[in-house]
Amino acid sequence: MRPLFTVHAGELVVGGYIEKNFPTLNIWVPAKDTGVDLLVTGESACNNVSLQVKLSRDYREPEATTEFQKHLTATGWMTISDEKLKKSRADYWVFVLLSQERKSKPQFLVIPPKELYKRLINIHGQLRTYHFYPWVTVSNQCFHGRGLKKDEYQRIPRGHLPHADRDLSAYLNNWAPLRAIK
Repeated sequence: MRPLFTVHAGELVVGGYIEKNFPTLNIWVPAKDTGVDLLVTGESACNNVSLQVKLSRDYREPEATTEFQKHLTATGWMTISDEKLKKSRADYWVFVLLSQERKSKPQFLVIPPKELYKRLINIHGQLRTYHFYPWVTVSNQCFHGRGLKKDEYQRIPRGHLPHADRDLSAYLNNWAPLRAIK
């Protein structure tokens, strides 16, 4: 075991959120990199949920110039290895999306890796690396924006999300897996 390790910013944000909103749960940081960034347990430590955390800066333009841009509250961009996603040992991947203005609270996309993998394959086919663009709207919808056509962008402000596999709203700020821990 190496005596020194670093916790990255996304893990701190997720850990802080869990401590504040789930005060009876314990958060553990693994001593080595196994593909799990945080382990969350109940008081008895018998039940647990493992999390892989990804953080992205907000890629929106500082000044929104289109109706579409005005409709977004947080965006991100990550590259995800097909191999890592397919073989992930974590129960959930948590994507931390911060608003560029930092006025709003962080948004969390909490999704099982197998579900994300299935959706990415349905949208893009089998790739070595997926470019994942999670975008959150002012109406608290979340979707994967990589590869959308212009007419699909224009429908988003009216609440029409493209392709069902792109709609990730059910996983936006969905901490139900932690509520189940005893």
